[in-house]
Amino acid sequence: MKFGETFKEYLHGDQEWFLDKFSHVEYKRLKKVLKSCRTCKALHDSNKKTEQLDEEENPTLSQFCQCQSCPVCDQMFFTELMREATDIAGCFSSRVRHILHLHVATGMQRYVLRLRQCFKNDQQALVQEGRMLIEYITMNAIAIRKILKKYDKVHSSVNGKNFKSKMRAEHLELLQSPWLIELGAFYLNFNGSDGGEFIQFSGSFACELNATEPVMTLMLPNSIKLEYDLTCAICLETVFNPYALTCGHLFCKSCACSAASVMIFQGLKASSPDSKCPICREAGVNANAVHMLELDLLIKRRHKDYWKERLIAERAEMVKQSKDYWESQTKYVIGY
Repeated sequence: MKFGETFKEYLHGDQEWFLDKFSHVEYKRLKKVLKSCRTCKALHDSNKKTEQLDEEENPTLSQFCQCQSCPVCDQMFFTELMREATDIAGCFSSRVRHILHLHVATGMQRYVLRLRQCFKNDQQALVQEGRMLIEYITMNAIAIRKILKKYDKVHSSVNGKNFKSKMRAEHLELLQSPWLIELGAFYLNFNGSDGGEFIQFSGSFACELNATEPVMTLMLPNSIKLEYDLTCAICLETVFNPYALTCGHLFCKSCACSAASVMIFQGLKASSPDSKCPICREAGVNANAVHMLELDLLIKRRHKDYWKERLIAERAEMVKQSKDYWESQTKYVIGY
């Protein structure tokens, strides 16, 4: 079955009630845009016959379409696809944030949710929605990849690849979202805490923390295998109390704060807007950093001794920093 039919079947299948709330790639409409480009290309190809002698002298010329800069695609195709990718990423992150907030709730809200579970068990519903979100982000990511490949094939260009690079630069790479890592950790935490009750949903997720290079592996439909490195690039250890910066790189909170020249108790939001990622050097990546609570919980359960050791070390460093900070503030105010 062609992907177009598979995608249409997915959109109008059993999950249609769920997908009605979300944006998705208008795959069929974008294919029609490319179809009009094929007509454009056919016209150019007919004009090429008059230049056949030149093509024989330079064979590589015939490999490229003369309409690489297609006004139809420039105005409709990429603009529409960028808007859809932005909406999809926004929908996905907001729904995952909602699910995880219910799972790792604290304080009074946690008490209310536990009390509610005595009368109604919402855990199965959370897992079901999480599974649908994974399928949602995967199918749309594949749709974007397929349609860009078709674009390059029609125009014999690399504009589709360039567009993917642009999406990556604007943090719209759907399968590299930190919220997908959090959702993977969410499944693994459920599988570990409920005696395998949800193993049919978490079978595609694996996490190896005791290896030399700790990684989380996600096996998605269409044989897509994603590996996320869980090593902090600063301390070279498994991330502890991890934060994902806007650029997508993972760090321990203490390491990220140190790199941003702020104290642990102040947090990344206190850093300068010009602070850069230690890896890619992109500026302004700390303000909207994602606290990876589910991933931290997974590490706590799977690597208990390491997690406790890092917790003690971070608390000791935080106390030391707080003491030094307030001593310096006192000296500044008093004058000695």
